Amino acid sequence: MTATDGSGLRFVRSTVSGWAQYPRAETSLYRPERRPALEALVRHPDGHLIARGLGASYGDASFSSTGGTVLMTRFDRLLAFDSDTGILSCEAGVTIDDLLRVLVPRGFFPPVSPGTRQVTLGGCIACDVHGKNHHRSGSLSAHLLDFHLLTASGALIRCSRTERQDLFWATVGGMGLTGVITELRLRMSRIETPYLAVDYDRAGDLDTALRLFEEDGNYAYSVAWLDCLARGRSLGRGVLMRANPLAAAEATARGLPRSPRREPRSITMPFRLPTALLNPITVGAFNALYYRRFPARARGVPVHYAPYFYPLDRVKKWHRLYGRPGFFQYQCVVPFEGGRETLVRLLETIARHRRASFLAVLKRFGPADPQQLLSFPKPGFTLALDIPRDEARDLPLLQQLDEIVAGQGGRVYLAKDARLAPEQFRVMYPELDRWLAIKREVDPDNRFRSDLADRLGLLA
Repeated sequence: MTATDGSGLRFVRSTVSGWAQYPRAETSLYRPERRPALEALVRHPDGHLIARGLGASYGDASFSSTGGTVLMTRFDRLLAFDSDTGILSCEAGVTIDDLLRVLVPRGFFPPVSPGTRQVTLGGCIACDVHGKNHHRSGSLSAHLLDFHLLTASGALIRCSRTERQDLFWATVGGMGLTGVITELRLRMSRIETPYLAVDYDRAGDLDTALRLFEEDGNYAYSVAWLDCLARGRSLGRGVLMRANPLAAAEATARGLPRSPRREPRSITMPFRLPTALLNPITVGAFNALYYRRFPARARGVPVHYAPYFYPLDRVKKWHRLYGRPGFFQYQCVVPFEGGRETLVRLLETIARHRRASFLAVLKRFGPADPQQLLSFPKPGFTLALDIPRDEARDLPLLQQLDEIVAGQGGRVYLAKDARLAPEQFRVMYPELDRWLAIKREVDPDNRFRSDLADRLGLLA
């Protein structure tokens, strides 16, 4: 039911969650149609707010159970595109999916993309997203020219590396807590075709995978799927999938259509699976089949960009695989120095607890900008996995992983977190005090806050 607050702005009380379906919370949802309505909402003195795009962050970053949640889906206009420079100007509610549909036929691709296309660019900035090319191209902030930020005072501030650079870096990776991003400019990457030439390598253990990763300099994109239930000599076994854009001449020689009429079809997960079906036996069988699905070694396999970059998008509402309780997503990064030993400890801990995970991904991060404050990527190995939610079993496991990661100078990704403790967070993000100083300057009354911020004690 729609209601009206003291300022006359309309809202709906609704229960929301992140993509992992945990935690869930009731919030007041606002959906401003255009910027004047958004500005009126921000200027209204009562309560606090947090912006939300498509709700694709996994935990509690994109809603406030004690305030209002601002849906940015109406801010979805492409404003300008310069095909000579590749510079795109757009509103913050434009999605990666929008970019792909409009710009891929024109020979351009997002410079960095997470593993789903169903995310807004405003959310991508707030999380400073990374992709399969971080080892060579960095995170999204490396390609971001500037953005406009609506702050708690109602001021609209242009932020870049030369204008309000302190606020630029506090907002990039700042999880929406410095204000609302309204517009942005981003430099796109040129492509000749919508295809990639993919090299596949099965790695029978972690050492083999890490040895193959040393060749990543030859690839624009690189990722490995791991079987986290494998133990003993097979610990860390997986499949590396590394790729370069396919040139037009090569696509023509292979008889590939320059512009495919349609992308590979997707299916919809029609219902939530019973939780009992997700156990070490069923997931272990799936992982064994998935491992053998790929060739032991294949070179230059032409693949459309969609299944390579967005394999999970082919199953709409795939989170239903984890049943009604939802799941925990855990992603960490650990430095290269001692990285092999740290990964062994993490994988042995996961395998010992026998917590089922369909999705376990290993990548390498390249250099990070030294001015980053709360951005997640740093040089090292990043491991991500899904675990069906069973708090009695999972929380002790995840706390053990936190201790291993923090003890080695690593960190957990806030965009995927739902339960990190404040004490560990402060150890993992040593630039927090610098970020807090900027936050206090532009938002002294904590007008912008989320359940994530409250849980981590960010604004106390």
